[in-house]
Amino acid sequence: MKPVLLLVALCMALQGFSQTTVELVNPPALATPKGYSHAAVIDLGTAKMIIMSGQVGLDKQGTLIGKDDLEKQTEQVFRNIKSIVEANGGTMENIVKLGYFITDVSKISVVRSVRDQFINTQHPPASTLVEVSKLFRDDVMIEIEATAVIPVK
Repeated sequence: MKPVLLLVALCMALQGFSQTTVELVNPPALATPKGYSHAAVIDLGTAKMIIMSGQVGLDKQGTLIGKDDLEKQTEQVFRNIKSIVEANGGTMENIVKLGYFITDVSKISVVRSVRDQFINTQHPPASTLVEVSKLFRDDVMIEIEATAVIPVK
């Protein structure tokens, strides 16, 4: 009897998953990337989950903002994240996870100072910090991934 109940539960779970839709998007406020999408928008029924690709300090034209300036690059990264979240009907309050890739972890206080201008510091999102030797370009000092969960209104 237990295997039958397990099979029924599995079928119900798979049916619910098959109704989940995923849309890969590139908001117009950001430079169009080559070979990937800025975000995956997953319809969870009562909410949308936005999984964002790592964002760097590039503006809409693809120009790096803040060469050799971690603060300026981080500000642009958070502006990009905010654009993605807002393009999907959310706010920065909907950010639930941040993942940082930084070339010099000793400068994390600069990153946190900028971050605190964009997030709810009373209830900050979960986060991961990784120091890396290099990012995809020599002049890029930081890359941040983000995940948001936006309730359906």
